Parts: sequence; structure tokens; C-alpha cells
Amino acid sequence: MLSLPQYQEVISEYFEKIAICKEPKNLYEPISYILSLGGKRIRPVLTLMATDVFDGDHKKALSAAAAVEVFHNFSLVHDDIMDDAPLRRGKETVHEKWNVNTGILSGDAMLILAYQYFEVYEPMIFQSLAKLFSKTALEVCEGQQYDVDFETRDDVTIPEYLKMIEYKTAVLLGAAMKMGAIVAQTSEENRNLIYDFGLNLGIAFQLQDDYLDAFGDPKTFGKQVGGDIIENKKTYLYLKALEFSSKDQQQQLSHLFSVQLVDNSEKIESVKQLFIETGASEATKKAIENYTLKAFNTLNKMSISEDKKTLLKTFGEMLMSRNV
Repeated sequence: MLSLPQYQEVISEYFEKIAICKEPKNLYEPISYILSLGGKRIRPVLTLMATDVFDGDHKKALSAAAAVEVFHNFSLVHDDIMDDAPLRRGKETVHEKWNVNTGILSGDAMLILAYQYFEVYEPMIFQSLAKLFSKTALEVCEGQQYDVDFETRDDVTIPEYLKMIEYKTAVLLGAAMKMGAIVAQTSEENRNLIYDFGLNLGIAFQLQDDYLDAFGDPKTFGKQVGGDIIENKKTYLYLKALEFSSKDQQQQLSHLFSVQLVDNSEKIESVKQLFIETGASEATKKAIENYTLKAFNTLNKMSISEDKKTLLKTFGEMLMSRNV
């Protein structure tokens, strides 16, 4: 097993090797550009790590890991168009640097490229990877649509919200790990358990993102604190606050989430106060803890050595240790 930075280095070197320099330039340059922006590359790291956990060779999982990363970045290119986002990882988004049509077409090409990375595997492994990938890709699209639908709905329930973050974010983490298990050719039971580990950790991670958006330290969070409040996003915090609030507090929340202000600092503070007063902030922290524990509980059922269970748990703890 390697350390997280070592896996990240392996992925970076692999992407340098497979850099796409083809014609037409305006199709492939945006692909190289978005992939060169890097990021933490957590998903492909999970694929390599899972292969090693089940006594496979992580080098054999590099194509599957690349497929996961290329697909993830394809979804970001299209999400950025839908959100009209100007920046991604501090740089211009593809549709801003080129144009919307280029962003759509390059994104489409990335989805096809992602499938091509599976072609190096023998038929049985290829079939398992492609089947999981198709299911996951469709779920990610469903999650994105739920997210869009929720923007115009006032009756979103907690189970609906959890399903949305499961599909939009968590299924890809679960699939990334299961792909590594498939390449390692471990048992069906181990494949499903590592998927559940990634899935529950992914839900915990997204809930923590919701929490940190309101209560994170601006110096360490990496994004504007209060962004979800400014955009009137109905996050887990907001839905829990509605569930626990008095009639007065409900009216306050509904009003605050129906206005756009020039100076949002007062709005952010008022909403945060309501999150604390209603108990929504504590309930969200509890949900994060529950999903993290759910992930860790799957480790006990896996047929792997204790030191590998410890490594996976340490990785999960590291992923969930962002500053509040």
C-alpha cells in the first residue's frame, strides 16, 4: 500500500503519459486543460487504493482510475455550464475560456473517452467495469437533475435531499472503490462492501460540505463561507432547521431564503443563528458522524487484514478531518 501523496503522484504521472494531443485542437485542448487543473484526484486514488487493499496491483487499475477521473471532470464541465460558473479550481471554466458549444462538445467527448479506458481489460473485467460505470453515470445525471428541480421546490424532504447527494456525489466514490475491487478480482461480497464504504463516506463528506459552508473557517475551507445561504440553497442544515423550528422561526427562514441582498453578511449571520437555535447544526453534525460510522462498520465485514482495515479507516478520518 502507498501513502495518499504517493497514489496522487502515480495518477499525475499517468495523466502526463496519456495526455491527449489530437486534432481538432478545439475539441481536445479543453479536455487537456480541465484535466491539467488537477485537484486532489480523490476518486482515482480510491480506485488504486481499493485494488491494493484486495491484493491486486494498483498499476493494473490505472486505466479504470483514469476513466473515473475523466468522467468526474466531464460532469464538472457540464455542471459549470448549467451553473454559469466563471471559475473552477481558481481558473477559468472551459465554457468561459472557450465558449458554451465547445464546453458541451468537449464534455461529450470526455464521456466517450472514459469508456475507452476500459478497453484494456479482459472481457469479464471489462463487462463488470462497464456495467457499474453505466449505472453510476446515469445516477450522477439523476442526482444533478434532482438538484436542479429542488431549486424551484419548497417541499423538499430530508429523504429526497439525501437521495440527491447520494446520486450526485456519493455513488461515484463508491463506484471508484468498487472498480479497484473488480480489477483485483476479489469476491462479490468484498466488492459490495467496499462500494458501501465509499458510498457512506461520500454522503458524510457532502453533509460536512453543507455544514462547513455555513460554519467553516474561511482561512481553511477553500470556498466562500455562506455561499449556500447567499444562493438560497435548501441544504440538509436548512431542511433540518425547518423541521425543528417554531412558526416564527419558519417564517424568518422562509423570508431570508426568498431574498437577495446587496450586503449578505447580515443574512448569513441571521441564518446561522437560526441553524444553531433550532438544533439543525447539531443534527447535521450527528448525521455526518452516523454516516462516517456506517462506512467504518463495513470494514469489519471485509475479508482483509486488520492493517488494511486500519489504513482505510485512517483514510476515511483524513477525508473527514477538514477544519470547522
